[in-house]
Amino acid sequence: MSGSAWMRVASVLGCFAVALGAFGAHVLKEKLEALHTTAIYHTAVQYHFYHVFALLAVGLLSLHGRSGATLSIAGWCFTVGILVFSGSLYTLAFTGMKWLGMITPLGGLAMIAGWIALAIAAGSRSSAG
Repeated sequence: MSGSAWMRVASVLGCFAVALGAFGAHVLKEKLEALHTTAIYHTAVQYHFYHVFALLAVGLLSLHGRSGATLSIAGWCFTVGILVFSGSLYTLAFTGMKWLGMITPLGGLAMIAGWIALAIAAGSRSSAG
């Protein structure tokens, strides 16, 4: 994907992070407290935001000539990581379905892979990186 496409993905996911954070703090507060899942929801929002910033870095690097397979892998890993890690925690917090915690680490692994790919891409001197 192009740098501007990654910037759009980051922007949309950032919008959702703000909306979900506000929704949890205001609309779901009592439900989350009743389920004792406030901390889980907070963790989902926190990691969601962190990786939106990582996606912005992917977009910026791509816009500045660092496009390539490794940078694209980083972007996809961050996107999948947000969807799986934060998504499973959001759903767990809403529903209390504990089995969702089993897939959360897969999202975390995607996020870790994204950071490794971003480091490789950022250090690459060529545009093939």
